[in-house]
Amino acid sequence: MSFKVYLANTRGMCAGVERAIKTVNVALEKYGSNRVYVLHEVVHNFHVVNELRQKGAHFVESLSEVPSGSVLIFSAHGVGLDTVRKAQDLGFAVIDATCPLVARIHKKMNKAGAAGTDAVVIGHQGHQEVVGTIGQYTGDPDKVHVILTAKDVQKLELKGTRAVFATQTTLSVDETAETVRALKERFPFIEGPLRDDTCFATQHRQSAIKALAAVCDLILVAGSANSSNSNRLREVAEKAGCKAYLVEDSSKIDPNWLKDAKAVGLSAGASVPEYVVDEILSHLKGHGMTAVEGIGESATVKSFALPAGLQQD
Repeated sequence: MSFKVYLANTRGMCAGVERAIKTVNVALEKYGSNRVYVLHEVVHNFHVVNELRQKGAHFVESLSEVPSGSVLIFSAHGVGLDTVRKAQDLGFAVIDATCPLVARIHKKMNKAGAAGTDAVVIGHQGHQEVVGTIGQYTGDPDKVHVILTAKDVQKLELKGTRAVFATQTTLSVDETAETVRALKERFPFIEGPLRDDTCFATQHRQSAIKALAAVCDLILVAGSANSSNSNRLREVAEKAGCKAYLVEDSSKIDPNWLKDAKAVGLSAGASVPEYVVDEILSHLKGHGMTAVEGIGESATVKSFALPAGLQQD
């Protein structure tokens, strides 16, 4: 058994994820592990959360689990206004690690809510980012609608003649384009981005996956099962006609997947540390990998400033 590995040049952690992780690390240094709590997983990756937990960060799913006097960090996915208000009323020192690109969508929802305009959110119902986005709407909750596919558009009812739409930042670019097209055809008056709110990191990583699919028999995507953008990478590969698997790390790789492969692609979701990719490559080297070649455009380097109160010199 021997195969060549093609490694996506654009892969792994995005700027919003790096900012969120750094936010927790800096908060731990500044306030100490006894005080730092994070509402939900700061990013959807098992290794990242486990590493931060070992450093002393406490991850909780509700505000009731946070002791008084704590420093509370909101995850990169963002939260709704009601959560913000409750956290402030409880007296927590709040640090908002919401990705700036998600925060931009929040402002759009704030504006729509203030104007009483219908708002359509294209995304996965129940996903943390979508829950936070919905929660940023300040008007009648019945005027907020969550859809995902072009079929969902046909069931959608908008009562007025004004509406806006926003999309989850980690969706499939191609599938979202279909939904947006159907939305604009049915409701020509709806306002929103030209294409979608899918972030540049998601777009670039999906493009890299398509490049891998063109030359590979099999693609491995490093990422956690609850990571939306990682799951979309696997789906994009499959839609491009390539067998693909989402793996937490090398321990999840089935040797049978590699038996007949001659070219194996490897990428990583936007919340995956590079050491996970390195570990997978090391594993593949011991299971028939003969060479590694980068493929696709080089990654775009971008960074975001830390939240207020945590900026470093």
